[in-house]
Amino acid sequence: MSSAPTPQDVLNAVRRTWRSAPRIGPKAPHGNMEFDAGTLTLEGEMPDIAAKKLALELAAAVPGVTGIVDRLHVAPAERLEDGEIRDLVSRALEQEPAFAELALSEIVKGGEKILRDPAERKRGWIRLSVAEGVVTLDGEVPGLEFKRLAGVLAWWVPGSRDVVNGLGITPEEADNDAEITGAVRMALEKDPFVNAGQIIVGTVDAVVTLAGLVPSESEREMAECDAWYVFGVDRVHNKIEVAPFAAG
Repeated sequence: MSSAPTPQDVLNAVRRTWRSAPRIGPKAPHGNMEFDAGTLTLEGEMPDIAAKKLALELAAAVPGVTGIVDRLHVAPAERLEDGEIRDLVSRALEQEPAFAELALSEIVKGGEKILRDPAERKRGWIRLSVAEGVVTLDGEVPGLEFKRLAGVLAWWVPGSRDVVNGLGITPEEADNDAEITGAVRMALEKDPFVNAGQIIVGTVDAVVTLAGLVPSESEREMAECDAWYVFGVDRVHNKIEVAPFAAG
């Protein structure tokens, strides 16, 4: 009868799994990793959202791991102060037409600052805070598409290192692949650097597949990141092809 793996066995298995994954390999997080009583705690910084989510998925599949404390963050496109990030996220939420009837507020120095307060918050509300580059969204919104859109807008802000999307849905709404596909499509359509008309989106069991033609590798990568940013997406298969003639 084999003995249960030791904490060090589990940590070594996680590292081996990461090294064998093409999307992680040398991108494995530099930081602390601890394992105790089935719970794996991960801290560090990943180069992009895909590497972070894949690292979490692979670690969760290692025998002996029953829970994960996620403290992995993503290296931001630009290092900004928390106040700058908060201002940019606030502006993005205020300017989004879909949120016109939602109350908006932000946490500043421990106090709540009202940005917009529709009467009695009938349609819902979003409150944001930022700490060490991590954006946290709390509140209640009237549908999954609102929750997902708010998360994508927060991820798009240059200084964001992570987005903790704690928005509740009222009334409760069941999720499905069609909802995820619609959310990814919406993110692509709102991204000014992506021609959504040239990209096909499909989802099976929360795994998104992107196909089509784009004129550059950078646009191909941005489309994939947009899909990863959508709440509820477990994995992204990027089958988009690059062809210069695909512009327009």
